[in-house]
Amino acid sequence: MTALPTTAPRPENLRDFYENPAVPVASGTPRSLRQARMLARALGPAAGRPATVLDIGCGDGTAAATAAPLLPGHRIVGVDWSQDALRRARTRVPHAVRGELTGGGLPFASGSADAVLFSEVIEHLVDPDAALDEIRRVLRPGGHLMLSTPNLAAWYNRALLLAGVQPVFSEVSLRGIHGRPGKEVVGHLRLYTPRALREFVAASGFTVVRLEGAPFHGVPRPLRPLDRLACVRPQLASILLLHARRT
Repeated sequence: MTALPTTAPRPENLRDFYENPAVPVASGTPRSLRQARMLARALGPAAGRPATVLDIGCGDGTAAATAAPLLPGHRIVGVDWSQDALRRARTRVPHAVRGELTGGGLPFASGSADAVLFSEVIEHLVDPDAALDEIRRVLRPGGHLMLSTPNLAAWYNRALLLAGVQPVFSEVSLRGIHGRPGKEVVGHLRLYTPRALREFVAASGFTVVRLEGAPFHGVPRPLRPLDRLACVRPQLASILLLHARRT
């Protein structure tokens, strides 16, 4: 992932920000692989009828491409509203279409999807409530939601807050990093603790099945063994992986 260059034009709004090719749109492979394994266990083999999996907010298609080998026989469709992201995604996945979670909604019929991958998206949204409403609409009853997002209560964020430092993942500007470690501006608007994420998803019409942790690829190399160890307790992990089903 690359940082937003200081020479890049300053974004006037969020759309300008995400259409900038310099803005990172991919997440780490360890997270994508763990999430794909969760989805593969949930769907099982494609016996009789292949499942339709929507990777909403697919970015450059990394998550869908990582999941594809673990989901043989199933159909994965990438969805994003950024034309730049879709151009990159189409080099990795056979199906990638433009769609939005708000406004006109996704270009899919109600109940037409068996599963939704929602990877590192919810933290970027102005209206996450409307987003989960739309995801619930396109999922069939009992359909699977695989959501991943940074953990505000990650082990190092707890220590940083005690020291009066802005937590990792939290951003106060689209133009630069202020008051916290890191160099990348990625447009985070909302962050969740495990408890808040569970409650929010349940209130949106889903039944939470499982919550797991995943490491963060941006952790300094000497601390990565500790970050992997923290995944044993999702409350401390860098990334939250939540599996829920449409109620």
